[in-house]
Amino acid sequence: DQGSQFTSLDFVKLLKDAEIGISMDGKGAWRDNVFVERIWRSIKYEEVYLHAYKTVSDARLGIGRYLAFYNGRRPHSSLEPKTPDQIYFKQPQTIPLAA
Repeated sequence: DQGSQFTSLDFVKLLKDAEIGISMDGKGAWRDNVFVERIWRSIKYEEVYLHAYKTVSDARLGIGRYLAFYNGRRPHSSLEPKTPDQIYFKQPQTIPLAA
């Protein structure tokens, strides 16, 4: 859906009428939501759909572990391939040990 429901004129008017601030990088641009949608896709396919959580607490723990992995240990090709933590915290790139 490309986030179109959040950029429709009716929805934006509802927010403005309620004096709620709107944060978008373009005037109602569909791409405002793309980055959030992309990470949720990764979370769903690489964590949530692979586990049958018994409780909400189990889901929180599993997703928390995944996010720690995603940000701290999983190299991203778009980041040269560094982790988001290495970029954000300007950490040196680690060299994996041979098996």
